[in-house]
Amino acid sequence: MSRPSDTPGALGPVVRQRRRAQQLRIDDAAALPGVSVDLMSRLENGQGSVRLDKALAVLDGLGLALLVVPKEQLRAHRFDTTPAQDASGETP
Repeated sequence: MSRPSDTPGALGPVVRQRRRAQQLRIDDAAALPGVSVDLMSRLENGQGSVRLDKALAVLDGLGLALLVVPKEQLRAHRFDTTPAQDASGETP
């Protein structure tokens, strides 16, 4: 699972890893959200700029989501990606 990051290029390797895990060629992955191969390549390589709506479309097409949390939450608590449990210890 990915760790929190505040660097612009951190998204690219996550996108590439997910695309490869789904055994998609870059052109096939770009076609899912309807973006260009050039945009997909720039996003994966952290080159140039990519509009947020396009980046979110790529993430959605690959079954990924962007999570935004306050930085103080990351510093104060260990970043945990496991499902939350209710008071009984059950996962909702």
